[in-house]
Amino acid sequence: MRNHKFEIGEYYHIYNRGTEKRNIIFDKYDLDRFIKSIIEFNTIEPIGSIFQLSLEKKKNKAGSSTARPKKLVSLVAYCINLNHFHLIITPLVDNGVEKFMQRIGGYTRYFNEKYKRSGVLFQGKFKSKHVEKNEYLLRLSAYVNMNNRNSLSSPTTKLSKSSLEEYIKNEKGICDKEIILEQFKEPKDYLNFALEAWQDTRARKEALEI
Repeated sequence: MRNHKFEIGEYYHIYNRGTEKRNIIFDKYDLDRFIKSIIEFNTIEPIGSIFQLSLEKKKNKAGSSTARPKKLVSLVAYCINLNHFHLIITPLVDNGVEKFMQRIGGYTRYFNEKYKRSGVLFQGKFKSKHVEKNEYLLRLSAYVNMNNRNSLSSPTTKLSKSSLEEYIKNEKGICDKEIILEQFKEPKDYLNFALEAWQDTRARKEALEI
């Protein structure tokens, strides 16, 4: 049982890993598919598969343009790793988080079909923590954005992706970054903050291990 409810206007750290710490990403197509799921399934409209969604988009392009459907959640930051993922989100509608994560769970069906396996892919239900809108949210964004890196220069593996680059360039992407970046004069100031917070987190983890 969760010790909190998902409320509109509040922020949550959502995360999970592969069952028995197994990989959930094996190639670039898997990574792209997971990220595409985050994008395409974030809608209040009834949906089918990503393939069906692509067909609908082609029809809309051929015909009259339609308004963009309302989202279930606002995505603040993300990181997809080989065997786990992190999201920072806030619901935009009632039960938005639950519906969004249920749809993301459809990645299991794609994965099982591709790799000829059966059963669960993730380690139980997704985990979540309520995040106060203060410095902890800032530090958490740094933790998530830097989670796939051993150094600032490059990710630990090419089969991982975070929203860090989107933050650095401050270009339109899949994240709603305003609540974070509005607290810094320039994106490079956020980058410096993220690097410092990440290094501090690593130092504390190493101290605990010792």
